[in-house]
Amino acid sequence: MSVVCRPATDADVDAIATVRIRTWQAAYRGIMPQDYLDALTPAAEAARMRGRGVAPGNSVAERAGTVVAWSMVAPYRDDDVPAPQPGCGELFAIYVLPEHQGAGVGRALLAYSLEQLGDLRPVLLWVARDNAPARRFYERHGFRADGATQTYTVGGTEVPEVRYRFPA
Repeated sequence: MSVVCRPATDADVDAIATVRIRTWQAAYRGIMPQDYLDALTPAAEAARMRGRGVAPGNSVAERAGTVVAWSMVAPYRDDDVPAPQPGCGELFAIYVLPEHQGAGVGRALLAYSLEQLGDLRPVLLWVARDNAPARRFYERHGFRADGATQTYTVGGTEVPEVRYRFPA
């Protein structure tokens, strides 16, 4: 089944919210507090997203006309750990519904997302240190940890993150 990647629109909010929440609940089990993950709902996430709209840099991947993945890119924004040089891009998010992982959807959406960044290089991203499957995915696609670290507070718990860059 082919994958179609395209810019996200406001009409995709419910689908993006479902992708984000279902993927968080699967990917971050044992990494983030379970009560926090259990309390997440696609409806609440969609309401939050509607409040600000779908910004440029958001993309979705569809299979058979159904949104099964979402990504977000933009110029690098992190002030806590400086970018290695001006003009960097950032992959803020890439999430694929669990039942579509391993089928090429993530690879297709990552390639599309990198294209959306144009000449912004290197591309940086933050990933939970203990999210081994995500780290392997990024490494298979040419990203490498660059030594920068930070913590992200989720549900009152500090989640260590590592920064990756592409090209390495």
